Amino acid sequence: MAFGFAQAFRTFGKLALAGAIGASLAAGDVGAEQKAPSPGSAKGQFGAASLPTQGPAQPIGFYAKGCMTGAVALPTDGPTWQAMRLSRNRRWGNPAMIALLERFSQDAVGYAGWSGILVGDIAQPRGGPMLNGHSSHQIGLDADIWFTPMPARHMTAKEREDLPFTTMLQKDKFLTVDPKVWTQSRARLLMLAASYPEVERIFVNPAIKKKMCDTWTGDRTNLGKLRPIYGHDSHFHIRIKCPPGAAGCTPQAPVAAGDGCDKSLAYWFTPAPWAPPKPPKPGAKPPKPPREMMVSDLPKACAAVLDAASVASMQAATYGGSSAASALTAAPAAEPAADDEGDLPDVGPVPNDKPAIQ
Repeated sequence: MAFGFAQAFRTFGKLALAGAIGASLAAGDVGAEQKAPSPGSAKGQFGAASLPTQGPAQPIGFYAKGCMTGAVALPTDGPTWQAMRLSRNRRWGNPAMIALLERFSQDAVGYAGWSGILVGDIAQPRGGPMLNGHSSHQIGLDADIWFTPMPARHMTAKEREDLPFTTMLQKDKFLTVDPKVWTQSRARLLMLAASYPEVERIFVNPAIKKKMCDTWTGDRTNLGKLRPIYGHDSHFHIRIKCPPGAAGCTPQAPVAAGDGCDKSLAYWFTPAPWAPPKPPKPGAKPPKPPREMMVSDLPKACAAVLDAASVASMQAATYGGSSAASALTAAPAAEPAADDEGDLPDVGPVPNDKPAIQ
């Protein structure tokens, strides 16, 4: 790639940032610590909903500002997948998303040579802002897939809570994929995910995007769907398009043409994305903290979603019918913690001028 990575690395060496940033990005994609939401906030109300609504499935609003009706749950177990972190109650999604995950998991066995996939967060039962971690995952059309293959054995609920994440990055280098961890099967898994027409974007760490740009020798038609963003070094994030007929779903602008191995990727290897915010001028008033999102800030239909009748049970709303529901129950959660599959690193600067969702 011809956009001066060597110069960028020299610059960061002089700034002595490589180690600090590398450590922050390799920490498991932990979301920033957040205050407990107020009872009337959107996070508080949607986070408290334990079951989805009755009725047809509809995504409402945008990926990072919306809710959903008629969600279905990914079964905790399938022949080629296992759902993780069950205590979060975030394995709910639009049926189109759940169907894709099941198909993807089956295809991964044949094409990528995986035993199966581990599925992280999809969405809350009625979508909406999450209690911690993600800013998106609000309308049931986003899902996180671990870079760790599914083990051959059936994991217990506690094991699904405790299994650590595995970063793909070297901890002592800036934005560098660890050759001892990265495998060609992971590259094939990413390109398989990108191959489905309904998949619009796949968010990965910038180092992983660069690795794919440098080493992928197969068909590069869908390489542009891999979008570099903070975190995402131990999992990748699949986003699908608004399903046909979903009038209330707000689509995202299409991905730009090309493979994305250009100046848009080079940006991530400059100091700009990682620079701390500029200090306020002497005597200036400190900026006001961001206002907590309220239900009234979401599309109007989301207030009715909160009040709508629930399905009878989780089993009744499990994709594939109640017979597909597993008897496996979530391990009791400890103190609510920051989301360790979040969209931003847990430490290190998060600049004010970071690019919009890719």
